[in-house]
Amino acid sequence: MHDRHLEAEVLESFVADIFVSAGCSKEEGGRVGRYLVSANLSGHDSHGVVRVPRYATQKKNGTVVADVTVEVVVDTPVIAVVDGKYGFGQTVTPQAVRIGIDKCRKNGLSAVTLRNAGHVGRVGDWAEMAAAEGLVSIHFVNASGSVLVAPYGGVDRRFSTAPYCVGIPRPGQDPLVLDFATSIVAEGKVLVASQGGKKVPEGALIGPDGQPSADPHLLYGDYTPTGPRNHAQGTGAIRAFGDHKGSGLAFMCEMLGGSFSGNGATDPRRGKFANGMLSFYVDPKVFDPDGFFPKDVAKYVDFVKSSRPATAGAEILVPGEPEARMRRQRLAEGVPLPDDTWAAIVETARSVGLDERRIQRATSP
Repeated sequence: MHDRHLEAEVLESFVADIFVSAGCSKEEGGRVGRYLVSANLSGHDSHGVVRVPRYATQKKNGTVVADVTVEVVVDTPVIAVVDGKYGFGQTVTPQAVRIGIDKCRKNGLSAVTLRNAGHVGRVGDWAEMAAAEGLVSIHFVNASGSVLVAPYGGVDRRFSTAPYCVGIPRPGQDPLVLDFATSIVAEGKVLVASQGGKKVPEGALIGPDGQPSADPHLLYGDYTPTGPRNHAQGTGAIRAFGDHKGSGLAFMCEMLGGSFSGNGATDPRRGKFANGMLSFYVDPKVFDPDGFFPKDVAKYVDFVKSSRPATAGAEILVPGEPEARMRRQRLAEGVPLPDDTWAAIVETARSVGLDERRIQRATSP
């Protein structure tokens, strides 16, 4: 098993063509390709092109819909409730985030919920979108219909991976972005591991007997290298991170991203997968006319990074820094993809009827 390296632009274009062939507009195919490859560039392979087969299956099954314009159900100067109508997350989420940004720029503050969205991808993308406009943002996310994570002290699945994200802009620098699943690993990381990629940490999963494990079969049951992964067939669960703390944060993401957004807290009886998201946007210029905030952020970042490392030669990193560095590295060296992941993407391209010459062009070194 080894990784192949593909130029980001080549990979993005190939993924875009797959989704156009699957029935998306050229614009939407481009967006899906751009955001998935952006996740790979950031080092978040769990939210990158490993998702292509699953997205294509959802499109074919009608559980995700092409080219959706969101419906704004509640609209006040500072609040919006947005229904994604099961559109691709890469299409409906930027619409919801744009609404939040525009309201915040007018009023200094806004709150937006998004419900019934297809997989929203890497939540850090949306914090970065707000930070690019100078705004602080906070996001609570759930995935209804996706029950994967055991609560602290339990073995049965009760939570989605329930991500939480905060973004802070820095003038002239990459933003600070904290973005994590409240489980020890995102489900996509188990997916990557099952396709020959980086293994999950020992103890990230838990079996029905209460024993910690790192075996993806606990989550998916039996599978072939390029075949589908169905987490409904697994007997185990992912564990919440940080014992009761991560479990409690996951619970609140379900309450706020799920129940409060109208998406619904995750429920195995829900037929269609959907992400829900509650987002707050804040304009520092309104809260801080004296410009104290950016100066203090810069001062504090320097203070934190000046800590002596526990391991000789190591370095203290702040949220968002590993992603920014990985992006620069992978733009230069290419995006690494395990053979099984690449084979599953090529198989998907053929299944949606993409022209064989186009596939050959993408697969030739």
